[in-house]
Amino acid sequence: MLVDDHPIVREGIKSAFRMKKSITIVGEAASGEEAVRKAALLKPDVILMDINMPGMGGLEAARRIGKSLPEARILALTMHENREYIIEMNRLGAKGYVFKDSPPSELVKAIETVYHGDFFFSPRASDQLLRAFLRDESVATPKASVRLTKREREILILIVDGMKNLQIATRLGVTERTIETYRHRLMQKLNVRSVAGLIKFAISEGITEL
Repeated sequence: MLVDDHPIVREGIKSAFRMKKSITIVGEAASGEEAVRKAALLKPDVILMDINMPGMGGLEAARRIGKSLPEARILALTMHENREYIIEMNRLGAKGYVFKDSPPSELVKAIETVYHGDFFFSPRASDQLLRAFLRDESVATPKASVRLTKREREILILIVDGMKNLQIATRLGVTERTIETYRHRLMQKLNVRSVAGLIKFAISEGITEL
């Protein structure tokens, strides 16, 4: 099943698989919410999951599908090279991580690999995981049941969606320094040291949309 909010991306993937008889596309979803519903209905063997989508993103969708359909193999297909996203998708049970600029042959190999129960991480993703392991970048456990203000919650969602400080500042009509302050305050308030910690808190609390 293909999960991506861009129709042109889904069409490109379908075109690449057209001559590959071993792969059948059983369904498509343009959002995390739709992915969760269709996964329960179609029970696909492999789910190609984008991370950054409007509404419920790929991280939350992966968490929910992992709980309701643990036998499904989730393969992240994304532009994000952020170490935090790679680590978090791995923690959520994703069987692989492939970048959208990878050649079709690599994507086919990734699908076949995770279908057979093995892991497949693109070389760049593997490198990020190895660096995190070697540097012992495990994040602190976020504080539970912390009350966030409406603005803190709004900024947290945008951070989890992968937006940079300047992008968030432009979106909200404030200065970049203001967003930097909010980001630092969130990390202190939640007792985390990185974006991965913020992502972990957002998922555990079900904070996926305003």
